[in-house]
Amino acid sequence: MNFEGLDPGLAEYAPAMHSALDPVLDAHLNSSLLQNVELDPDGVALEALPVPESVHIMEGVYSELHSVVAEVGVPVSVSHFDLHEEMLWVGSHGYAVETPGVTIMRQTNRFFFCGHTSGKVSLRDLRTFKVEHEFDAFSGSLSDFDVHGNLLAACGFSSRLTGLACDRFLKVYDLRMMRAITPLQVHVDPAFLRFIPTYTSRLAIISQSGQCQFCEPTGLANPADIFHVNPVGPLLMTFDVSASKQALAFGDSEGCVHLWTDSPEPSFNPYSRETEFALPCLVDSLPPLDWSQDLLPLSLIPVPLTTDALLSDWPAANSAPAPRRAPPVDAEILRTMKKVGFIGYAPNPRTRLRNQIPYRLKESDSEFDSFSQVTESPIGREEEPHLHMISKKYRKVTIKYSKLGLEDFDFKHYNKTLFAGLEPHIPNAYCNCMIQVLYFLEPVRCLIQNHLCQKEFCLACELGFLFHMLDLSRGDPCQGSNFLRAFRTIPEASALGLILADSDEASGKGSLARLIQRWNRFILTQLHQDMQELEVPQAYRGAGGSSFCSSGDSVIGQLFSCEMENCSLCRCGSETVRASSTLLFTLSYPEGSTSDKTGKSCDFAQVLKRSICLEQNTQAWCDNCEKYQPTIQTRNIRHLPDILVINCEVNSLKEADFWRVQAEVAFKMAIKKHGGEISKNKEFTLADWKELGSPEGMLMCSSVEELKNVWLPFSIRMKMTKNKGLDVCNWTDGDEIQWGPARAEEEHGVYVYDLMATVVHILDSRTGGSLVAHIKVGETYHQRKEGVTHQQWYLFNDFLIEPIDKHEAVQFDMSWKVPAILYYVKRNLNSKYNLNIKNPIEASVLLAEASLARKQRKTHTTFIPLMLNEMPQVGDLVGLDAEFVTLNEEEAELRSDGTKSTIKPSQMSVARITCVRGQGPNEGIPFIDDYISTQEQVVDYLTQYSGIKPGDLDAKISSKHLTTLKSTYLKLRFLIDIGVKFVGHGLQKDFRVINLMVPKDQVLDTVYLFHMPRKRMISLRFLAWYFLDLKIQGETHDSIEDARTALQLYRKYLELSKNGTEPESFHKVLKGLYEKGRKMDWKVPEPEGQTSPKNAAVFSSVLAL
Repeated sequence: MNFEGLDPGLAEYAPAMHSALDPVLDAHLNSSLLQNVELDPDGVALEALPVPESVHIMEGVYSELHSVVAEVGVPVSVSHFDLHEEMLWVGSHGYAVETPGVTIMRQTNRFFFCGHTSGKVSLRDLRTFKVEHEFDAFSGSLSDFDVHGNLLAACGFSSRLTGLACDRFLKVYDLRMMRAITPLQVHVDPAFLRFIPTYTSRLAIISQSGQCQFCEPTGLANPADIFHVNPVGPLLMTFDVSASKQALAFGDSEGCVHLWTDSPEPSFNPYSRETEFALPCLVDSLPPLDWSQDLLPLSLIPVPLTTDALLSDWPAANSAPAPRRAPPVDAEILRTMKKVGFIGYAPNPRTRLRNQIPYRLKESDSEFDSFSQVTESPIGREEEPHLHMISKKYRKVTIKYSKLGLEDFDFKHYNKTLFAGLEPHIPNAYCNCMIQVLYFLEPVRCLIQNHLCQKEFCLACELGFLFHMLDLSRGDPCQGSNFLRAFRTIPEASALGLILADSDEASGKGSLARLIQRWNRFILTQLHQDMQELEVPQAYRGAGGSSFCSSGDSVIGQLFSCEMENCSLCRCGSETVRASSTLLFTLSYPEGSTSDKTGKSCDFAQVLKRSICLEQNTQAWCDNCEKYQPTIQTRNIRHLPDILVINCEVNSLKEADFWRVQAEVAFKMAIKKHGGEISKNKEFTLADWKELGSPEGMLMCSSVEELKNVWLPFSIRMKMTKNKGLDVCNWTDGDEIQWGPARAEEEHGVYVYDLMATVVHILDSRTGGSLVAHIKVGETYHQRKEGVTHQQWYLFNDFLIEPIDKHEAVQFDMSWKVPAILYYVKRNLNSKYNLNIKNPIEASVLLAEASLARKQRKTHTTFIPLMLNEMPQVGDLVGLDAEFVTLNEEEAELRSDGTKSTIKPSQMSVARITCVRGQGPNEGIPFIDDYISTQEQVVDYLTQYSGIKPGDLDAKISSKHLTTLKSTYLKLRFLIDIGVKFVGHGLQKDFRVINLMVPKDQVLDTVYLFHMPRKRMISLRFLAWYFLDLKIQGETHDSIEDARTALQLYRKYLELSKNGTEPESFHKVLKGLYEKGRKMDWKVPEPEGQTSPKNAAVFSSVLAL
């Protein structure tokens, strides 16, 4: 083989390395490509070589003599080096190489690295491919190199008197300083090396004889870290590391691959892209064609000569012109058109995109295209064509953030009631509507708030805390961050696909209707399990005082569980009966009705009965036949639940058509009973409706519009028969006169269920869709919030809450409003349960507790827990401060005018909470100083502002008093329930991130005490310097120091304002504060000589600390 194109030193070294390899011509290569390769005429004939059975690897084989392929992640274009022309090709662009022989190529986000046969490594710019830097690594030749982070490591050969010798010193370069650092001496002859950045930047150094050594690039190599690979052939020819860094692959000269892993089941990417190889340079390349030239003859494109008909030569029958019928003019245009002569003018209703007319390829296509609405383009300024059909209150609501965050966002514009909405920006907040449904079930609300257990991540506990916030709120929105944090830790939620990534949730990937129905089943099952596992610890001994608890089943089971008998009848006559229970039912539609659009009537009660008493044919095991046999499985009801939960399963076009057809049939029946057509929006009196006769299962309506798109009844009547059967029928208020009161019939097994909530999926391709709920809010909720006693239907769309007409809750226009979940409640349900809420949190939560940290010692304790005689009372002062870390950075965009717009705020997590005594002999001494352990990945510890360092929240290495978030949350909840007053600086944000709702009369915030209207907020550091002559927050923030300072500032406020009796004199003090702040640019002077203009008395007990 001719080595003239390579470095002269390699011509002597290469035969020694590959003496056993004879050059033979590969049959897959084009002989014209091997211009500089000479074959030995006296070599072994190809026919004489024993060839085993061939194994097909891939189409086409590329010789390494011709091109060198660079694996650079997912390249924009494939790169290769032409050894003949000494050109580096990137796609179709060629670049001249000054240093000959590029053999290795690597790429990072900064440079394109080229390793040369002369021993040099050149760093090229990623855009221009010009050489920026060059390292002269080895005097002989380069064997291998790799790049990771800011380090480049290389191995190669050095020139000796006898030729080339393998250099046992690895050259390591710092890419920040662009200089070499201390070489790394190894104990093997390095031929290959790779970085394995798992926990550290380890290097794997491989010799051709099979020796493998692992070491740090900046440390010392240890001979004990040498392993040996037993190759089948005499030499190792290649080596690489998997993308997951869990597997090493070695290839030897006999064609065998050896795979090493660090675990029995390493993870690989089963969906990787097919490798894209660099194509060899074509010798006879075709001239490029410029398509921008109109006169360019297409005959320049070579096509084979053939006498057969071409594929594009279609017969005349298939190519006949078929003009489409023009779509009708929009009715809104015709209504608003003004004619001048024969020309009409109308404003653009913006129901369609400009210059685009949608044509339907099939006449059968309807407005309902798909239930898997996926956004194909970002939100634009123009609305989608169908968006006008969606009422504004049903559209997805978003929070517009300013530089003040949420402080200047007007939530009252979306919610004029006293009920609390839920914020949607938290990950997996798609379940907000279902949380509201559970909250407005009075027995569920009470039993969940009475529950308290010892589990760190208990959904029932977190849901109870969230319900408590909704109780305290007076129209302000709440957020379920702690509940969703616990929800993300449940393994079953992840296994069911209920945990969505931020990108999937923003784009609406997947069907939200299917997702919320799976979530509905999951939450009921999880709450049922949490209630069954309730163990009352001594610290939480008040939790077991609920009147709901029973010995056999959980209260969720009592409310939602339906006892059933499942009968399996084999064709041999053998029958098997087993008892079971379910928490919800799924609608099962008639087989023929889903595709039948002729208008066959089918009551909702019939479909519900079919779904509850399900009968189906399936294969099942028969003990009598001892094999799987076709069996008839039926389901009979033993006991009906108090709350009937139904998943609608409208997940395809067939089910949507079924709902649409049944609504049209019900509407036609109402018109037919009147004896003719009813004019639109015609009003009817009660006498007219009595004459008309209301359709079965519907309440009386005052307008024909209220009958459209309605198939769902407001009430249903269910009766258990003596032969274990079930009768279901639609029920109206008029039926009560005929059958008697519902309470009297319950004694005979007859129950009336009233519709309480419907959860619907809003189809909106512009935003990916959303979920909203119609909820019938009961009398007890109105009595607590508004002091009135009545029932009303409301629309809950995250933080948008609006009263609606009751008929709107059962109207489903299937083109944009699809039912997902139904909740029916037994009439007079609340009278069966004790609805008293007993606060399960007791004072024992404030007593001393053990730390989760293993290294925490008493000498490191920064607080003294409260004694029994120090328990806070109503009105006591407590200084509070909290520190946070960042879990997700904020997402923002830069507008064209240079201003920044926040799309999604950063997600914060509480890391430290400190409470200090506000009165008594130990005033200023903290009684809570908890560091909060977190299992989620922290993006930024914000050490400069929080004082939290990496490791402080890790139970294995932390020396702090580490607790769970739930433990500290219970302490703060107890203080809130007792009625203490919290003193702090910026408490609104603290309570928001902690996820607490505190009454405004229990918050004393120094941010607002020392603030003038329409002026800037003043930092705690500047207030402490100005009023207290204290310099705080030097290098980092300390929550104990901040809480004490806030207490002192509040005392100073009382002193200056004479306990609030002299506001005018305090206003003058504030004016002086703002004037001084403007002069100082709101910065505290650093020199020690300058003192504060105000001298304030400092508490002696605090100074003693």
